[in-house]
Parts: sequence; structure tokens; C-alpha cells
Amino acid sequence: MIQAKGIEKAFGSLKVLKGIDFSAEKSEVVSIMGASGAGKSTLLQILGTLSTPDAGSLVIDGIDALQLKGKSMAEFRNRKIGFVFQFHHLLPEFTALENVMIPAFIAGRPKAEAEAAAKALLTDLGLGERFTHKPSELSGGEQQRVAIARALINNPSVLFADEPSGNLDSKTKEELHRLFFSLRDKYGQTIIIVTHDPDLAKMCDRSLYMVDGQFVSE
Repeated sequence: MIQAKGIEKAFGSLKVLKGIDFSAEKSEVVSIMGASGAGKSTLLQILGTLSTPDAGSLVIDGIDALQLKGKSMAEFRNRKIGFVFQFHHLLPEFTALENVMIPAFIAGRPKAEAEAAAKALLTDLGLGERFTHKPSELSGGEQQRVAIARALINNPSVLFADEPSGNLDSKTKEELHRLFFSLRDKYGQTIIIVTHDPDLAKMCDRSLYMVDGQFVSE
């Protein structure tokens, strides 16, 4: 599903990624751990096509992602990739249902189809009674589940999550961790998770560890 080779990235004189090789199979859940500043989030942004490497190659679901530009890249990202961040980035003026539907509208899906898919996802995630609630009316865990539904609305091939449970209490965190694996089992996504949480890493199919822009152990 993902094949990255020789990924390098520098910011000025600081070399953040030093020739990273990374691969993930379809429906595999992989965690990436490491101290702050190791390069985890930079790698995740490159794998997710939000940032361009200085060197290397990236193939996602058989497509050479680094050759895509402009509209082609935006369409690829919208169809193939979902993102979940530590801070959920929900739009405060929209309801949970409307937030989830936005990527479907960007993809050009009809309103009735987008709404049905969003309702089904939110219901799956235990938010069937929260369609009309705005983010300020939801708990932190509920907001993160809305963000996950939004990431899944276009049935992407890969879901990238950057510290998805970093802002949650221990009980909500545990529920969210289990949720990722039930989603994988139901929808078949490949899931790549950057985390500092060893409990989440242990649950994954594989866990990689980064130090100074390189993987050091698995």
C-alpha cells in the first residue's frame, strides 16, 4: 500500500530525515515512535503528501505520489488519504454531520449520498445522537471521533494519525485506541500512527522507532 525509499528532508542546515525507507501493507496498522524532534511528524506529512521530500520516492496504492501536482494531487489526497491530528480541527460553526460531509462535497459526491455516508459513519462511531451538535457541544473524545469519521468519509486507502489520543483522558484514550483496530477490521484501511503512547504502539501490527531522522529498531 505504501512504499517510500530514501526519504530525505532538511530545514535549512538541519537535516530532519536521513534517507528513510518505509513500507506498509494493505490493512496493516503501523505505529511510529520516538522522542520529540526525531522526525516522526515530518515523515508522516511526507507520507501523507502534505509535504515534499528533498529526495526519495513515494508510491501509494500503486501511484507515484511525488509526480502529482496541483489539482491532481488534491484529488488524489481527497480520495486516497485520511488524516487525524491531535487537535481535531473541526469547523466550529458547523454541526458534527456537516463537518464529516465536507470532504465528500469536495470530492463532488451528491448531497444525499454524502449525508447518508456521514450518518452511517457517525452511528458506527457511537455518535448517532450527535448529528446536529456543534463541536463546542461535544466532549474531547466525541470531537476526535467526528474527526475520524471525516477522515473516513471518502473511504481512503490510508489513514494517517498524528498523536490522535494525545489530548484525551486515559479512559477515552483507551476507547479511541480500540476504535482504530475495529475500523481497520471493518473498512480495511492501512493505518499509520505517530504516537508517544507505548500502549497504543503495542496494539499495532508493527512498531517502528525513530532517532535523529532514522529508524533504529522495530
